[in-house]
Amino acid sequence: MTTSTSTSPSSSSWRMARVLRDRDAGLYLAGVVVSGFGSSALWLASGVWVKDLTGSSGLAALCLLALWAPTLAGPLLGAIADRVRRKPLLIGGNLLLGVLVPVLVTVGSPGRVWLIYTVLFLYGAVGVVHDAAESALVATVVDRSLLGDFNGLRVTVNEGMKLVAPLAGAGLYAVYGGPSVAVLDAVTFVLAAGVCALLRVREDEPARSVGGWRERTAEGARFLWECPRLRPLVLAGGTMMLCAGVAGALLYAVIDGLGHPPAYAGVLYAVQGAGSMAVGLLSGPALGLLGERRFAAAGIALTACAAAARAVPSDAVVLAAGAASGVGMPCVLIAAMTAVQQETPDALLGRTAATAGTLLFTPNVLGLAAGAALLEAVDYRLLLICLAAVLLATATTLGCRRTQPLPARAVRS
Repeated sequence: MTTSTSTSPSSSSWRMARVLRDRDAGLYLAGVVVSGFGSSALWLASGVWVKDLTGSSGLAALCLLALWAPTLAGPLLGAIADRVRRKPLLIGGNLLLGVLVPVLVTVGSPGRVWLIYTVLFLYGAVGVVHDAAESALVATVVDRSLLGDFNGLRVTVNEGMKLVAPLAGAGLYAVYGGPSVAVLDAVTFVLAAGVCALLRVREDEPARSVGGWRERTAEGARFLWECPRLRPLVLAGGTMMLCAGVAGALLYAVIDGLGHPPAYAGVLYAVQGAGSMAVGLLSGPALGLLGERRFAAAGIALTACAAAARAVPSDAVVLAAGAASGVGMPCVLIAAMTAVQQETPDALLGRTAATAGTLLFTPNVLGLAAGAALLEAVDYRLLLICLAAVLLATATTLGCRRTQPLPARAVRS
């Protein structure tokens, strides 16, 4: 790979406008808005739905596990995105979910709760394939110098949907019940398929792969591990998400320490989401100026400070920590996925992106489980201080490595 020129502050100020003016990039973001709205609404409603039908908080929590479990098979599922053309795959995946989700309208008793888990599991599996195909296709459509800006805008859009859609889904559920949310989600996926169909993308048929399916599946993980630019970012991101999962399990203990009811979590989520929306808008210029490792390290260090601040029993401090965490956590994720898109050969991009997604996001679920177990034996404030120490060590290790600013234009040799 060769690179040329660096990104200056004056040029980075208008790159986001270039992203928004790009027809295909705008359509991608529109698809994220549409499908993200339905997904976020169903994510909240499914847990409430199971809770209402069974009365069990444990069974309601399994909804999240069913949705995230397919990420463990990321390398295998991501291989699908390298075997076929990506635009038809995105359209087909959206249409499949548009047909699958309405099955939930038949759920009306505790005996049919298994259908919710099944749909959520398949939903998660299609989502892994969809994300891998989207990452690969975006890398071929969006100018490489604008990938950081695009990925930042995608984070902003996603976080915006997380603030709005759950409230809309909860309101719809309260008035019309779970089936209405399922229908809404199905409609959003059909609309997203229509948006994908409008993309002006010309793709060649993928080259026939050599070797067995195990070897082909492992190629993405092998490339990720052997690439000196990608491995440190993904490992640091996985560590941060593990710590974020533990911190998430401590949320209600923090709220108890402030003397507020559990519903106060909504305020903290909103503040964190606002921080993530803000950093998404600034990530492209920041990546160009700092380089991906320093940008990621700064985000992890800020997340460490936020974790420590949550141990302080003060509303103002905890709210500020929530905003800081919202700013810090996306930095390493944006940096890692942008580097994956820039560094990986197109034929491997689906598998590599999916493998990176597994290594980045699966630790979050493991952290939630570990945090819930540790909270029974250790004071939450001590746990937060320990998390801050681990995050600071991770940021220092990543930031001290030699780094180069992201290229204004990268060309594979």
